[in-house]
Amino acid sequence: MRTFALVTFGCQMNEHDSARMAEVLVEAGLRETESPEVADVILVNTCSVREKAEQKLRSEVGRLLQHKRARPGVVLGVAGCVAQQEGEKLLRRVPELDLVFGPDNIPELPALLAEIDAGGPPRVLTVHDLERPQFLRARAERGTTGATAQVTVMKGCNERCSFCIVPHTRGPERYRPSDEIVDEIARLVAAGALEVMLLGQTVNSYRDPSRGLGPAPGAGEAPWTHTHPTTAREDESEFASLLRRIAQEVPSLRRLRYASPHPRHLTMSLIRAHQELPFMARHVHMPVQSGSDRVLRRMIRRYSVAEYRERVAALAAAVPGVTLTTDVIVGFPGETSQDFEDTLSIVRELSFVGLFGTEYSERPFTPAQQLEDDVPEDEKSSRLAELFELGDAIRCRHLESLVGSTQQVIAVGRGRTGYTGRTEGSEIVHFGCQDDPTGELVSLRIVRAFKNSLEGELFDPRRAKALSAETSSPEKRLLPMVI
Repeated sequence: MRTFALVTFGCQMNEHDSARMAEVLVEAGLRETESPEVADVILVNTCSVREKAEQKLRSEVGRLLQHKRARPGVVLGVAGCVAQQEGEKLLRRVPELDLVFGPDNIPELPALLAEIDAGGPPRVLTVHDLERPQFLRARAERGTTGATAQVTVMKGCNERCSFCIVPHTRGPERYRPSDEIVDEIARLVAAGALEVMLLGQTVNSYRDPSRGLGPAPGAGEAPWTHTHPTTAREDESEFASLLRRIAQEVPSLRRLRYASPHPRHLTMSLIRAHQELPFMARHVHMPVQSGSDRVLRRMIRRYSVAEYRERVAALAAAVPGVTLTTDVIVGFPGETSQDFEDTLSIVRELSFVGLFGTEYSERPFTPAQQLEDDVPEDEKSSRLAELFELGDAIRCRHLESLVGSTQQVIAVGRGRTGYTGRTEGSEIVHFGCQDDPTGELVSLRIVRAFKNSLEGELFDPRRAKALSAETSSPEKRLLPMVI
């Protein structure tokens, strides 16, 4: 049996795409191996949101070419956003590649491989599925479905932020029918999933293409002092209605999250869904990108700092204890020292418990290419280091504040020191257990805070067990970044 291996860079959407690729290939008769060095088919699934991700791709492809040259029958392909961005140019730069295909072309993967196996030339397929969008369903089988699962509800982006290549690599927004979404979630939960993450580039802009959703409670309410009523109406979507339908039709789902939202779609209907639906996680990742109105305008983010602050405050008032994480870009063209200080100020004020910062890097096909990148690289690095120092201090204080508390944790599997899970607030918790608790919702007493995670202790003395001697937790950020 032929084998395949996947190497994935990027966000949750890339991870989700890799999972769907694996399922498509398994159904075509291939077997997955974790070692690219021995695989017959090697696919590198790529991210192009940041320049460093492309650098990783070039390094990884260079390494894998060594194995292909040693085993000429190996098929080497590049998938994902870099493939969509570069297309034929990528094949010209790396002529030893056999396959280049975009995110919307995963269903064609078996046929593409069959063409190559039959002696066909290298193939490039980077066509957006604009007319008939395809959303591959996850396999939902007990024993193969984990405690947590991801479900795509939309893809593409209409926001056109000046720094972002996503509209080029993922195309305009396309939405999945609500019937399909609810059905996939129901099957995943029946197979053992306790938590579902809804995915989309601007996930909370969702509108049901089948027109099967009615208005949600709170839709049309716009008690904002910093957003014009007409703009507030335009910000409304059907995402809150989708959440309520999921809650009604899949009542055994224990926890629901979503990524990655846009601040302007944090409407009262969505805030009320967070307040009224018990399965909503007490955590929201809400990218702010900058604390300066001047920089936000240059980024074409379509909200002001005051609007962001007002919407987040309304969420916090409705859902006491909700935790917030965010994304920040430093060194955007024209960002002054005062602009950066304004960013630090809002980070302090809103106490983001997780912060994903990055230096601005010019991306092809983006409007920001026309701006002078006038912030020196050493200044970008200095600002990013200062941002991380502040973010680390806030996160550490937050984690310390949880010591002694009781947390409901979904156990997702074994870690280096014991077992690992996440709280409602998305904090990572490591704990010991006499048996395997994977797939359970367990009650833990928090006994220790690490830099990026927590140590918990089971209340049940028959199952409780100390962590292993390696007591320092893996140094991970709370969430992968999705822009």
